[in-house]
Amino acid sequence: MSEQPFTHQQLFNLKLETIEQRLMEYYQETQNGTMTIKLLLALRVRYQLGAKEFALVLQDLVRYLFMNTKATKTMKQFFWYFVDYFETSELRILSLKLNPVRKFIEKTKSLIKSAAKIFQNDTDTEAT
Repeated sequence: MSEQPFTHQQLFNLKLETIEQRLMEYYQETQNGTMTIKLLLALRVRYQLGAKEFALVLQDLVRYLFMNTKATKTMKQFFWYFVDYFETSELRILSLKLNPVRKFIEKTKSLIKSAAKIFQNDTDTEAT
C-alpha cells in the first residue's frame, strides 16, 4: 500500500471507521508522515464542512506525528490547523520544535533592539 490510500471521493464519502482504519494501516506500512498529515488535513476540511464526527479524527496519530517524529516542512506548514488536538503547554513546545530558527531570530532581534535603545539612551544623556 505504497500509493495514496484514498481517492478524493473516498475522503469525503467513506465512514469515519473505514477512514481511520485505512489511514492507520497506511501510516504503519509506509511511515510517510507527510502524506498522512495531508490526508488528515483533508479530514479537517471535511469536519469544517459539517461532518462533526470528524472533529478530532485520529487524535493519537496526530499527536504522535507532531510530538515524536522529525519536523517536516509539511508539519510546519499545517501545524496551526491541528492546534485543538493539543494542550496549551504542548503548543508552546511544538511551536519551538517546528519554528526554532524563527524563534531564535525573533529573540535576537528583540535583544538587539533593547540593547540599541539602552545604548541610544546612554549616548543621549551623555550629550546633554
